Amino acid sequence: MIGIINDKCDFCGTCVAVCPVDSIDLYEARIEIKPHCIDCMLCVWICPVETLAPLDENGRLLPREVAGARADVMAL
Repeated sequence: MIGIINDKCDFCGTCVAVCPVDSIDLYEARIEIKPHCIDCMLCVWICPVETLAPLDENGRLLPREVAGARADVMAL
């Protein structure tokens, strides 16, 4: 799963553009990840201000360095 640090987001839309399954919505003052996210982590790696981060099994944010982009998605 992917977590959001909304107060860091500058709403550039880069994460929306890179999502292969269109699971990120960008609103005026927040972003939202839809349930059909495939956890490819492309948005985590592309975010220029590190607003997005992987979550552990307890819902805690992890450093983005632990997020490996899935090879099958990277090949697209």
